[in-house]
Amino acid sequence: MIDFARETADLPETFWEIFVVDPGFHLLGSVDISRLLRSRRDVHIDKIMDPDRHQVLATADQEEVARQFERYGLMAAPVVDKNERLVGVVTVDDVVEVIEQEADEDAKLLAGVGDERITDSVRQITPPRFSWLLVNLLTAILASAVISIFDTTIQSMVALAVLMPIVASMGGNAGTQTMTVAVRALATKELTAANVVRVVIRESAVGLINGLAFALIMALIAVAWFGTNQLGLIIGTAMIVNLLAAALAGIFIPLALNRMGFDPAVSSTVFVTTVTDVVGFFSFLGLASLWLAKGPP
Repeated sequence: MIDFARETADLPETFWEIFVVDPGFHLLGSVDISRLLRSRRDVHIDKIMDPDRHQVLATADQEEVARQFERYGLMAAPVVDKNERLVGVVTVDDVVEVIEQEADEDAKLLAGVGDERITDSVRQITPPRFSWLLVNLLTAILASAVISIFDTTIQSMVALAVLMPIVASMGGNAGTQTMTVAVRALATKELTAANVVRVVIRESAVGLINGLAFALIMALIAVAWFGTNQLGLIIGTAMIVNLLAAALAGIFIPLALNRMGFDPAVSSTVFVTTVTDVVGFFSFLGLASLWLAKGPP
């Protein structure tokens, strides 16, 4: 085998193992170079080869191949056809490129720009961006409709108009954090039916803890800013409700989209932001309306 490797000109410049095949090119196993070099010449290859080998189908998705390399710590993997005949080899260098491409694609999809490149023309990038901005406009109108329900409340107390964007913004950022983790976990198959309950409980706990912390901070700021204890209590309560809703939306919306066959990286952002805006405005202004209904501030 060593003599064969020395005399064969079309072998790769760098390789870590040799794959063993039968006369029909069916994969039988592999031998590490280090083990081959330590073996005597009279030892048959089938005595030192490892028959247990993680192989890759030629028709497999490149992202799934990358996950196999990551999961099993592979340096190389044989590529076989449906009849398990060796047709090629994938190395870790190839997989690194795939991982970089997939990460770049996910980042772009989360921003709603698809596979857009910096060299694309205005005509190419405008239609897809317009489509998602239109969806965002419709959801923003929904959030504005919630605000319009409480227009009398806002007119009664200007401080509400000053503070309500804070509640929505905090919810949106918290939802994006959870959503990013969930979308990536779905893409890498780390989030499955086996651990979804644990992940939901974890994200809910994080949302609740952050909600309590920022509720205290904003309550103190509201009291110091406007001199009203009740307003501090209202915005603090709304902050807790919205950050908890953000955590739940950030995990459940990607899960639901994935279950329905949609790519959660493409459409999660718009829906998560809508939920946090609607819940934030409704909880804050709704609580304020109940407070004002009991008497003037």
